[in-house]
Amino acid sequence: MRSFNFFGRLCTAFHDYPSLSKIIVVSTLSSGSLIAYSEANTNNRNRGRVAHADAVASKKKKVVVLGTGWAAMTFLKNLNNCIYEVEVVSPRNFFLFTPLLPSVTCGKVEARSIVEPIRNIIRKKNIDVRYREAECTKIDPANNKIYCRATANTNSKRQEEFAIDYDYLIIYNNLHASDPIGTTIIAVGAQVNTFNTHGVEGNCHFLKEIDDAQKIRRNVIDAFEKASLPNLTEEERKKILHFVVVGGGPTGVEFAAELHDFMNEDVVKLYPMVQNFVKITVLEATDHILNMFDKRITKFAEHKFGRDNIEVKLGSMVTKVTENEICTKAKGSDKTTSMPYGMVLWSTGIGPRPIVKDFMKQIGQGNRRALATDEWLRVEGVGNVYALGDCATINQRKVMEDITEIFKKADADNSGTLTLKEFQDISNDICERYSQMQLYLKSKPVRNIFDRPSQVKGKASKESIELRIEEFKSALSEVDTQLKNLPATAQVANQQGAYLAKCFNRMEECEINPEGPTRIRGTGRHRFRPFRYRHLGQFAPLGGEQTAAQLPGDWVSIGHSSKWLWYSIYASKQVSWRTRALVVSDWIRRFIFGRDTSGDTGLRADQDRVAKS
Repeated sequence: MRSFNFFGRLCTAFHDYPSLSKIIVVSTLSSGSLIAYSEANTNNRNRGRVAHADAVASKKKKVVVLGTGWAAMTFLKNLNNCIYEVEVVSPRNFFLFTPLLPSVTCGKVEARSIVEPIRNIIRKKNIDVRYREAECTKIDPANNKIYCRATANTNSKRQEEFAIDYDYLIIYNNLHASDPIGTTIIAVGAQVNTFNTHGVEGNCHFLKEIDDAQKIRRNVIDAFEKASLPNLTEEERKKILHFVVVGGGPTGVEFAAELHDFMNEDVVKLYPMVQNFVKITVLEATDHILNMFDKRITKFAEHKFGRDNIEVKLGSMVTKVTENEICTKAKGSDKTTSMPYGMVLWSTGIGPRPIVKDFMKQIGQGNRRALATDEWLRVEGVGNVYALGDCATINQRKVMEDITEIFKKADADNSGTLTLKEFQDISNDICERYSQMQLYLKSKPVRNIFDRPSQVKGKASKESIELRIEEFKSALSEVDTQLKNLPATAQVANQQGAYLAKCFNRMEECEINPEGPTRIRGTGRHRFRPFRYRHLGQFAPLGGEQTAAQLPGDWVSIGHSSKWLWYSIYASKQVSWRTRALVVSDWIRRFIFGRDTSGDTGLRADQDRVAKS
């Protein structure tokens, strides 16, 4: 009865105070109603959270990284700003430590030791990063789109091909793609330049990817096995074991040195019957091998190869490569000679990939060898596209193109003349904007620019000298001779990736407080400082545990001590402790047991296992 009366009072309360009904129901009805109420409120809250998350995501900048090469990898490792949503698109799902590729060709290092799955790198990031295994087939800058094709077999054409929008596009140096809203980073890199030489594509080996190194390794082992067969003549053995390297750059020289070490340290034990038939020839079209190194290194390398019976033919241009012979022509001569070979490695430089060529034509750069960018790595003519690594070159602004604007900017009092103090006040900004000016002023200090005897009368000091525009132009007429193109090396790509990541990390901050130099054409300051390459040195392994090292400060070291320095630096530069341990263990194994001469056994399985990990 009491319960009935209490329920009646509840009904009266509902009628008189309908606004209290929810409170009373929550307090008195069954747990089922309570749960229903809670779920309804939870759903409302969840919908609010999802809407908020979508709103936050829509504000994120979309960064699409095309490629998994040096520049892309360094960019990903250094990017830490959560305002970006990053998508990595590449047909190669691993990072390759390219400087050790020659070591793979003769079994000094295993293929699995120098690759790191890209997912191992991106899973450690505290920002939103995703990977897609696909390749970029076309870049459409007019509509801010990238067209991609999946490399995995999906048995569905609709799933294999897709388009991705972008706000910004960044091109590195391995062929890849992107997604909508934000920034897109492309790493399309370069391919081997054959100079349209007949027969190169079908008869020569290249050394750009891990597959190339494995193929060379199999062919080297197969050559020695084939030459060991009993039914061959001496001439046939000599042909099979004649290894020709076209190109005397770092890659070609290191491969020749690795092959020579393999012959001296392992072939003499494993293939003693054919060791005397082995011949290594290096063909170089210029006057010296390693011509980008110091002359002392070049001279030592040529003499060492001579002592090691590695034939170096300088000024020798390849005109044609057939299935059995390679044809060459000496510099300054029209006579063509041919020689039989067993294997040819073509290592003569790089050229743009087809997708980059197509993109260059679209933006009016069809006559160039690589994408032209400014000092901030932005592709010229396309404000929201960046390019780094092998596929691009920095088109550095010349001082003489802006000399009039520089003069006006420095002429603070608008007198039409320039004093030493006025130029000194702006010299730091000029040196930061024009890298060649900094190099020029090292050899010719600022005060010497104002050393104009025609204006000095009596005891007048340089501070009192005033230069007119014509005299200022004359004083700086040779400044642009200091311009130098950056080499297409992993070191350059690595530094460019780190630089761009730093810019993206500070994008919002530098929008408000620009940190770059004063704008010569216009007002204000540039948002960022321009990219500056810092050369940290270069190595050239020459075989016999000897390496040539050219380090900053014009310091050159050649010998066994440089080889240990090479080991130390290359081990430290590995991108993970996993690859670092594998590479060092490979070196130790080679010292103790010699090189692995198993040829094809296990190599493909190792690569597939690493790629899928």
